[in-house]
Amino acid sequence: MNKKALAKPCPCGRPATLARCCAPLIAGQRHADTAEALMRSRYSAYVLGAADYLCATWHASTRPATLDLTDSPRWIGLQVLAAPPADGERATVEFDARYRVHGRACHLHELSRFVREDGRWYYVDGAIQPD
Repeated sequence: MNKKALAKPCPCGRPATLARCCAPLIAGQRHADTAEALMRSRYSAYVLGAADYLCATWHASTRPATLDLTDSPRWIGLQVLAAPPADGERATVEFDARYRVHGRACHLHELSRFVREDGRWYYVDGAIQPD
């Protein structure tokens, strides 16, 4: 990530720069302390095209063999709708992510599941929520 990008607001929507929010997680300098923080950093990784980070934070039981982000949509905003406290080693985060495909505005409303193993959170899977 270049210095100019690091000085911009974090794509995840928190009131901080990328450098002070999701960049340290994506760079592997620290791990997310909550499922919500992991979900936000994964959204930022999609915005930035950081496929390695996405794979590294995807649980081994559901991780795809490859992840090609070359035809990814243009992500334009994230809203966390619910992030209840973890239930032991499991957590969920409900979010709505807005994006554009071929100039058309779209959104993804998902309830994501996370698991904590050896002190680290991993994305397991998500269920698309009806509008």
